[in-house]
Amino acid sequence: MEWFPLGKLSEVPLGGGRYVETPAGEIAVLCNEEGELFAVRNRCPHRGGPLSEGFVSGKTVFCPLHNWQIDLESGEALAPDQGCVKTFPLKTEGEEIWLGLPETQP
Repeated sequence: MEWFPLGKLSEVPLGGGRYVETPAGEIAVLCNEEGELFAVRNRCPHRGGPLSEGFVSGKTVFCPLHNWQIDLESGEALAPDQGCVKTFPLKTEGEEIWLGLPETQP
């Protein structure tokens, strides 16, 4: 696994998120009211809404376009909706957030 720097903890608002351009594309970094961080591809499976602009509650993000609810641990849309977004591992070191990406092959 390669670790890509995403920025500082203070740059991700509680109950919301931000997006970051990475080698894996646009990633939403989201933070719930407890300070837990999650990383998912920044496109809702419904109509491509920017999940980084959604409201985060618990382990769920609400898409800002049509209110689809996405489980932030599995990436699965909650019923009755269907679809999935890719999730990514995160780690923190001090104030820095790091995104885990599969190692690239030469």
